[in-house]
Amino acid sequence: MAQKTLLKGRVLSFNGSPFEGEPTEAVTISEAVLIEDGRISAVADADSLRSAHPDASVVDHGQHVIMAGFIDAHVHYPQTAMIASWGKRLIDWLNTYTFPEEMKFGDIAYASEIANRYLDLTAAHGTTTMCSFCTIHPESVDAFFSAAQKRNQRVVAGKTCMDRNAPEGLRDTAQTAYDQSQALLEKWHGVDRLSYAITPRFSPTSTPEQLEAMGALWAEHPHCLMQTHLSEQTDEIAWVRELFPDARDYLDTYEKFGLLGSHGVYGHVIHLESRERDRLREVDASLIHCPTSNTFIGSGLFDMDGLMRGGHRIGLATDTGGGSSFSMLHTMASAYEIGQLRGTPLHAAQLLWLGTVGSARSLRLDDCIGNVAPGMEADLIVLDLASTPAIAQREACAEDLWEAIFPTIVMGDDRAITEVWIAGRRVTS
Repeated sequence: MAQKTLLKGRVLSFNGSPFEGEPTEAVTISEAVLIEDGRISAVADADSLRSAHPDASVVDHGQHVIMAGFIDAHVHYPQTAMIASWGKRLIDWLNTYTFPEEMKFGDIAYASEIANRYLDLTAAHGTTTMCSFCTIHPESVDAFFSAAQKRNQRVVAGKTCMDRNAPEGLRDTAQTAYDQSQALLEKWHGVDRLSYAITPRFSPTSTPEQLEAMGALWAEHPHCLMQTHLSEQTDEIAWVRELFPDARDYLDTYEKFGLLGSHGVYGHVIHLESRERDRLREVDASLIHCPTSNTFIGSGLFDMDGLMRGGHRIGLATDTGGGSSFSMLHTMASAYEIGQLRGTPLHAAQLLWLGTVGSARSLRLDDCIGNVAPGMEADLIVLDLASTPAIAQREACAEDLWEAIFPTIVMGDDRAITEVWIAGRRVTS
């Protein structure tokens, strides 16, 4: 007999995009969600579900909000230990902090330690899925996928490929990048809840030969995601122009080597030219907003309003450890602040959508995660809207649910996450 669990509370699900029309009209609030064998089987009023499933165990969360687990669409799990390093510009920051730390990941024991630490920390913050860069070492990929597999967690990751402008211990070649990526893809992609992403770090650290090899691999496996960075900082863009003098723009350094497509996931995308915006929209690529990283390293302000109105597919991400937090709530707060600076503040419904449905869409996983609906995998979190005295006193005078949720987005942290369910199993409480 199927194991059934009935969660009662204020169940938040999306019936559309809050970026189209009135944001709150895209949200449905129900009383209960039924979990069976790792999936959501029903969302309805509590009494009818309790009557139809008397054998279900019941967990009553009162006025807490039950919603889909957060999805972090762009992270670097190997940067866990060096998060919140004193701010440098991107290139200095990579050389000073990132590359020395990533050198350690050829050691499977160290990689496994950090992978498990990262998944523990993110689960505590309500993140149930992420798309991660690993390092050039196959061991770093094996460690991350193994740790996620033991938790039955849906994740996406790939071996980072670099064959220039990096320390000797962090460079592969065009051929080894292709061979190792292909072997890892064949080993892990589609196993349990794991997906492989072909992962050139960014154009400055790959020769044209390596970019061509990655494009060839993607052409052979077009069902996989391809993740990279694009137009994060102005000095980075100037560097790309020096390295690729014949390219029309930054995006062209990917496009000409077969690294532009519908399953492409491009992080940051702050300083896009008109042609780049148009081409990314034409192919329906995914653009990932990394607000805490963009401010922490001084990269710039993402144009959420313009890109959304342009019809782009957009996800939200912490960009650990360029980002300054493991928390998607903190990331949403930062996205709100950037919206304010651009004159287009985001509604709480839009922020929650970006961190769930939006990120799932950007990773082409919205058919199975990112929302609370029958048939979806049961990756869920429970939010306490009065998790600290400061938040509680503000929530107490809220006039509606959205006014009650917003203080948790702005001031909340892991204390707001009272339960996390991954594949229908409670993992924190």
